Amino acid sequence: MPTDYFSLEHTGNGVAHLQLNRPERMNTMAPPFFPAIRDTVEALNAEGRTRVLVISSTGKHFSAGMALDVFAGGMAMLDTSKARQRLAFQDSLRQLMRCFDAIEHARFPVIAAIQGGCIGGALDLAAACDLRVCSADAFFTVQEIHIGMAADLGVLQRLPKIVPPGIAREMAYTGERLGAERALAAGLVNAVMPDAAATLAHAMQLAGAIAAKSPLAIAGSKLALNYAVDHPTADALEQMTLLQSAIFDIGEMGVAIEAWKAKREAGFDPLAPVERV
Repeated sequence: MPTDYFSLEHTGNGVAHLQLNRPERMNTMAPPFFPAIRDTVEALNAEGRTRVLVISSTGKHFSAGMALDVFAGGMAMLDTSKARQRLAFQDSLRQLMRCFDAIEHARFPVIAAIQGGCIGGALDLAAACDLRVCSADAFFTVQEIHIGMAADLGVLQRLPKIVPPGIAREMAYTGERLGAERALAAGLVNAVMPDAAATLAHAMQLAGAIAAKSPLAIAGSKLALNYAVDHPTADALEQMTLLQSAIFDIGEMGVAIEAWKAKREAGFDPLAPVERV
């Protein structure tokens, strides 16, 4: 599903690769970008054959976030001068938030491969992913504070659950750049690689390792991990009892065990398609 903002390809073995493709604009985001990425992720989720999605980019920077001309362009959504407009603003903002929620809610893990700047809205996107790897020149910044607004597409809600709250607050209040090595130390990224090519290669290696596992077990693990983030342990364990009763499949386990013993890849069925309404 190519768009003006990114391309999509299936690399095989259930790995999909979405690549931002506006390097001449530092891969900035404009309003059409958000429903495009939402619809793409939801379509992959509904289809069932994608086991891992890698999101990468082109050019010097992963993404400079929302294009500043969006704020100066007189978008109707940005009119908060009256009560009716403020009510409409709330609903429009919720719709934008849900575009990145689609990444978090997908049945498959999503890996962000980041080089250069991961700025503003791009950090909202990266925070919604399951894993992040970056190049040595990468940096992360809550850019919105520099232009007089609070970040509003999920980074303030997700970042404190990924990195220590003090670091999240420092980033939110100062807008200072978090470099690659500090991002690794803080747990924001899982690995720092020498350059963009090595970063993408590492992300693809991770994706391949995940895609080789049972997609049913991976989907269940993601559901359990996501639930545990916002719920007490006792509630999360109760959820796990219900979840496990739904996804426990002795036949799937037999395939996995046999392949593991033989040191070969298992042939798992894809997840069942989901009818989109």
